[in-house]
Amino acid sequence: METGTAPDNPAQRRVEAVLAELTASGAETGVQVAARLDGELVVDAWAGTADPADGRPMGPDTLVPAWSTGKGVAAALVAVLVDRGVLAYEAPVARYWPEFGAAGKEGVTLGHVLTHTAGLPHLPADTTPERLLDLPAMADWLAGQRPRWEPGSAIGYHAWTYGLLLAEILRRATGRTCDRLLRDELAGPLGIADDLLFHTPEHLLPRLATCQDGGWAARLRRMPAGSPFFDCVPRGVLPVAELAARADVRRTPLPANGTMTARAAARLYAALARGGELDGVRLLSAATLRAATTGCASGTDRSLGIPWTMGRGFVVGDSSSPPVRPPGGFGHSGSGGSTAFADPATRFSFALVKTRMTLPGLDARLVAGIRTALGLPAPGPVAPDPAERPGAG
Repeated sequence: METGTAPDNPAQRRVEAVLAELTASGAETGVQVAARLDGELVVDAWAGTADPADGRPMGPDTLVPAWSTGKGVAAALVAVLVDRGVLAYEAPVARYWPEFGAAGKEGVTLGHVLTHTAGLPHLPADTTPERLLDLPAMADWLAGQRPRWEPGSAIGYHAWTYGLLLAEILRRATGRTCDRLLRDELAGPLGIADDLLFHTPEHLLPRLATCQDGGWAARLRRMPAGSPFFDCVPRGVLPVAELAARADVRRTPLPANGTMTARAAARLYAALARGGELDGVRLLSAATLRAATTGCASGTDRSLGIPWTMGRGFVVGDSSSPPVRPPGGFGHSGSGGSTAFADPATRFSFALVKTRMTLPGLDARLVAGIRTALGLPAPGPVAPDPAERPGAG
């Protein structure tokens, strides 16, 4: 856990003012923001409450459910294991998990899983939280499924199955659970073992914030009944505040999601922005990092209907308007507005986690303000190249 005096610079003051305004108005409940430039912490701000029910204040060490922001953490963990030769992006998943090779999946690679091109985004329509969190049973179910498309030929967001597949692959390949691996191989070496998590252990529950809805649930539930989104995220397991409040969700390590502080996420991405090294700790080689963060699958997502470019577990660039990540930046965002990314061109990293689940927008506002205050170029739009086809990864 990092401690110390908050930075004193125009970027810090700008963020503090924005957070004070938003939490005072009720537009946000509890927010943390952190940013690093060439490894140095240049923004470290927080405001509001961690739990409005008891008035507990948000602090820099409050743990916040950040949903799919954890997918980027999982991608970084996999990259570390690839760098050490434990895993290989081009390896068939069946190399580590033999039963997975059934039903036409013998050619599905680890890279396909990470780029959301494996053709396995779907879950049963009647999936409940209890069923989703029975990880061994879900692994068995996925092992028997046939891909919805030729692996590598299309992108379709594997919202929950990304985590289910990676949890089993990691366990089979190493004999350790994903949460143990995260602590041992990634968060621990960076000094953030209790601040960057796939779940919330019992002893850390007093630090956990409570999610509130800010219009996110209504947005999801208004989607047309036949939307492909509900194929990958059935209505019983929508990423909404009520799901985050469940004790079984909190305690189950599932690398589709993450719980973290903004400080910890910015620290991880600072190492990635610097070629894999921070404060004398080298997580992985620059060559493996390039392989993980170079776009290798691009197109319109079959599950979400939006264009994007995927590296091996990281979203590369940004096709949204206004953009959050600059060209060449990579990271991942989560339901309700959390996000974290690295920009290697400027050696900049950013993380935002928040308790009120709203539509995106605060992330882009804060990033633009911070980068302007630091004298860095503002993010620019990045559109996927239509000539690129989703790759095998």
